[in-house]
Amino acid sequence: MLWGILVALAALYLGALILLYTMQRKIVFHPDPALAAIADYPAPRGLETVTNRTADGLDIVSWYLPPARPDGRTIAYFHGNAGHHGGRVERIVPYAAAGYGILLVGYRGYGGNPGDPTEEGLYADARAALDFLQGQDVKADRLILFGESLGAAVATQMAIERPARAVILEAPFASILRSARQRYRYLAFDALVRDKFDTLSKIDRIGKPLLLIHGDLDRTTPAYFGRMVFDAAKEPKQGFFPAAAGHNDLMQHGMPARVLAFLESLGDGEG
Repeated sequence: MLWGILVALAALYLGALILLYTMQRKIVFHPDPALAAIADYPAPRGLETVTNRTADGLDIVSWYLPPARPDGRTIAYFHGNAGHHGGRVERIVPYAAAGYGILLVGYRGYGGNPGDPTEEGLYADARAALDFLQGQDVKADRLILFGESLGAAVATQMAIERPARAVILEAPFASILRSARQRYRYLAFDALVRDKFDTLSKIDRIGKPLLLIHGDLDRTTPAYFGRMVFDAAKEPKQGFFPAAAGHNDLMQHGMPARVLAFLESLGDGEG
């Protein structure tokens, strides 16, 4: 009897592991595949559609606003795991109003773009987007990498690979594995995680001024993950942890003003 119970429990556990492995990308990525249209959003004047070819042959649509500032500073904005880039228009309005150029980076499988999202796929999309900005004569010392939630992992990877003036991370997690262990304590193993997005292991390699923002009331990605990333990062760095903010309401808790102050503090020299 006891042996039978143990076998049944082992089978259930193995089944749970297999289910988690096969379903994990549906857990990590929540794309809105509907075609994103600028006209559907309160977009800044001048925002336009651009298409970038990735190294693996996909044509990925992003939205681009050329800089109005004399210094040409431009923000490459990497959004989170849900929705698509169109849903981030309101988030970039304060920076556009200050004259910053904006590239709302599109991902494969999101917003009408072809393909299916994976970690390496999103990195390929990000590289194509940054190649586009380079073609627009956005110099490295004028490029700001801004990552939101899952996009913070993408921004971190790009900060390792590409020169840039600064990096801004909004509500980052430490890694998919650490987040999975928070929710599936006895099921999450590194070997089973297909898309690692391991920001914590990379953050000390970015070598650029960093602003990290995380709400203390974040229940989606608890703030202790953001603090782990911040503590592991090298100077120069600034942290902003508003006590009353959660995951999706940082705009209402001082984030735009803090971002603009950070950007103005960078001065005119190269990072």
